Amino acid sequence: MKSKITKALMLTALTGLTAQSFAQEADSQTGDKFAKKYFRTWSIGLNGGMLTHYTPFNGRNNGDFSTPYEDWGYGGYIKKQIVPGFGIQADFLAGKVRGGRPNAVPGSAATFTSRIDWSAAISGNFTLANMSLNQKRNILSPYLTAGAGYMSSSANTDAPNGANTRYKENWFIPIGAGFKFGISKGVNIDLGYQVNFVKANDFDGVASAANDRFSYAHAGVEIALGRKGTSQLQNYSAVAAIREEAAEESAELRRALSSAEENARRDKEELMKQLADDDGDGVANKYDKCPGTAPNTVVDGSGCPLKTPSPVIQEKVIITEADRKVVDEAIKNLEFDLGKATIRSTSYPTLDKVAELLVQKNFSLKLAGHTDNTGSMALNLRLSKDRAESVKAYLVSQGANPSRIEATGYGPNQPIASNKTAEGRQKNRRVEFTLF
Repeated sequence: MKSKITKALMLTALTGLTAQSFAQEADSQTGDKFAKKYFRTWSIGLNGGMLTHYTPFNGRNNGDFSTPYEDWGYGGYIKKQIVPGFGIQADFLAGKVRGGRPNAVPGSAATFTSRIDWSAAISGNFTLANMSLNQKRNILSPYLTAGAGYMSSSANTDAPNGANTRYKENWFIPIGAGFKFGISKGVNIDLGYQVNFVKANDFDGVASAANDRFSYAHAGVEIALGRKGTSQLQNYSAVAAIREEAAEESAELRRALSSAEENARRDKEELMKQLADDDGDGVANKYDKCPGTAPNTVVDGSGCPLKTPSPVIQEKVIITEADRKVVDEAIKNLEFDLGKATIRSTSYPTLDKVAELLVQKNFSLKLAGHTDNTGSMALNLRLSKDRAESVKAYLVSQGANPSRIEATGYGPNQPIASNKTAEGRQKNRRVEFTLF
């Protein structure tokens, strides 16, 4: 009764493992490197090899019989990998174990044959080395196995000190070692050796003081179950995966930095091209509607020659508080793109009032660009000059006389506050307007 209950429990457990191994996993692979990774954790294996009663743990006389005979055996397993270094598997094994020349009867040529009708075991599989520094999928994986099982076997012998036994069931302990060679993401070649310690002393038909044992040297194939393209957990090297992802991120950052530098260079070239004055008439190319005018030609705000030069009338310049207020408002509202000489559109309304003032009252205007001390001296001098020239170009585009506007850049040489604080550096980044 007890053996029947044990068999029922063993078969129930193995049936449950088999059903789960073929279940469809929710395997949603994604290209997002920060997303959860999925692996093949279920696999099945089939193997065949040699069964013999000889083991490295036998005594000097090789157990009850001194001469081992090799015979074919076959088996298989279903495995669930829990973590890269450990899995649980259900093993199946059948075949015949044979030997000759009983040690207790010197000179006898008697033999025995033990037939394993079936055996089933639950074992832990310990992967000893699945770490590769250069490849995410490890090729060679040595392993150890240990567990417990139950078998049905019978023994036939003609030894004088032995007796034939009918099929009987016994517990046994399988301990093994081997290597797995990964030939693809889903297939491994499995080479292993297993010693089985039988919880009985008459497995070979000869009752002795010590329990019997037999070995199984096998070769086989392991096939991973799950979504095609995903890696097996037992062959996955997290160290190599981290190194690969870090290299990809580094390359992506280098590409982004190179692209940003190239865009900045193109923007600068475009700005310099727009602010250049090829014909030297005081109007930037961007606003010059009549490019290529002859040297010393008097032009209007659009860069086009005046038909009749305006007479130069010397008159006293009177600057009122209202005029200064217009200029102060323009200074307060003047904003540029970060690190560039491009005027933001929010500054146009107050600059338009300054241009109108220059046209109506014929004032002269000095524009002085200043920066803080962040960055090189050459860069700050160029930026301050470019910003002053950009303001001049805009005022000229609105009708102001370019000959009455002077644009100069002083860089960080004339600070009005300390450059040691953010507030002071903000005050030092400015364009000053001076009417005269």
